[in-house]
Amino acid sequence: MILIRNLRLEIGEGHEALPAKAAKKLRIAPERISDWRLVKKSLDARKKDDLHYVCALAAEVSGKLRLRDRDVSDYTPPVYEIPRVEAAMRPVVAGFGPAGMFAALVLARAGAKPIVLERGQDALTRQKAVEAFRAGGALDPENNVQFGEGGAGTFSDGKLNTGTHDPRLHWVLREFAAHGAPESVQWDAKPHIGTDILVDVVQNLRREIVSLGGEVRFGAKLTGLGNEDGRLAAVEVNGKERIPCEALILAVGHSARDTFEMLQRLGVPMEPKPFSMGVRIEHRQSAVDLAQYGRERGQLPAADYSLNVHLPDGGSAYTFCMCPGGQVFAAASEAGGVVTNGMSYSRRDGENANAALLVTLHPEDFPGEGVLAGMYWQRELEQKAFRLGGGNYHAPAQRAGDFLKGVPSVGPGSVQPSYRPGVTWCDLHALYPPRITGVLEQAIPALGRKMKGFDDPDAVLTAPETRSSSPVRILRGADLSAEIRGLYPCGEGAGYAGGISSAAVDGMRCAEAVLRQIDAAGQL
Repeated sequence: MILIRNLRLEIGEGHEALPAKAAKKLRIAPERISDWRLVKKSLDARKKDDLHYVCALAAEVSGKLRLRDRDVSDYTPPVYEIPRVEAAMRPVVAGFGPAGMFAALVLARAGAKPIVLERGQDALTRQKAVEAFRAGGALDPENNVQFGEGGAGTFSDGKLNTGTHDPRLHWVLREFAAHGAPESVQWDAKPHIGTDILVDVVQNLRREIVSLGGEVRFGAKLTGLGNEDGRLAAVEVNGKERIPCEALILAVGHSARDTFEMLQRLGVPMEPKPFSMGVRIEHRQSAVDLAQYGRERGQLPAADYSLNVHLPDGGSAYTFCMCPGGQVFAAASEAGGVVTNGMSYSRRDGENANAALLVTLHPEDFPGEGVLAGMYWQRELEQKAFRLGGGNYHAPAQRAGDFLKGVPSVGPGSVQPSYRPGVTWCDLHALYPPRITGVLEQAIPALGRKMKGFDDPDAVLTAPETRSSSPVRILRGADLSAEIRGLYPCGEGAGYAGGISSAAVDGMRCAEAVLRQIDAAGQL
């Protein structure tokens, strides 16, 4: 096959027009293209009066090509092969978010019959618990937005775009599509699934793992490790059950604070790492569309953005996890703490757009000392937000204009906050220290100069956004094992990924390391 890049597709023009466009670029008759597939599609919105898509097409072409064009090259479809193994002892995967899920899928297809331990519940049970909490009900610390089937990513926009160029990413996107995600995730430059579809996708992935001999246990929290002479020998579940284990993929996510404390007690080497905290900023989606497209979007997708700024004093801020047509979501996992995140459904048809607006923080910024200082700072601010919000899981909120003036807000303007169970209007300077508020005060106007309307005085700031990434890294070697041999720290919680796709890829890499361990043991 050959790859033909930079094919222009007009707004509203169907994919069926692409083979003819490819033939024209190749200077051949259209009938010479016998097979084709869309490889990449991205929206070019650099010129507001010339919005169009740019596509790359892989095609089978009969006969010889004499054309020399930098947009044309040979193309080999990516292939990911999983070796078959026979494991004397079943590997264990702790955590069933993207990293754990794809690790378990690789192990299951290899014939290793993994045991998956997930402290939360299955997706449907979890969905009911999350909705009850958002409606004003009680928080379940073991079954919420952070814990349960699919991990934190299940209740998000389901964005699959990533900065990683790992070839495993093609397999991740293909498997998402094969298990119920839209086919477009395989070629969209900014692929997304949506919470409403993700709930089904994660169940389908689990069903395949089980059909291949794997086992997924819900309500099963990893509470301890047993090791002999520096090698993993067992795992403890729920403080009482002991499972013999020589290979454990630790994919518990960035919110498993009790797990990090357990690892610290066991002396597993870890280090504090930079992470970010800030707010969710919420605008009218129609205003974002106008800023990005120069007009109402019509047939275009709900507009998004990705912004950053480096300030003269050395501080920096950036937007993350932007959710077009989405909602600010209640994402607490500990009693007495408020956490926000962003979510949108597959149609992205909500009235508002929101994104995390984050300040980059380094270990020297943490108020405490020790490996877990950043984690404890997160908790402190979440508990402070709980009190500031009124003690009922309402989130502290402030209009951007009032925040820049340093005066409390008393209600919304043109942007109605989407966070449920509700917000408490206040001054966010009472929540965050100057290290964070000072950067946000400079960043909001600066980003407004990059995207018109970002600094709209009526934009809503909802806090706190504390769980964008892990504040700790569990150290691992070149073979991906921690100091305890057979323990494989994995994914976002362990400090090796940042989002659904990169976490899934890291899960695959750790599964491959386990397969190598199993193979080596079989050759002794």
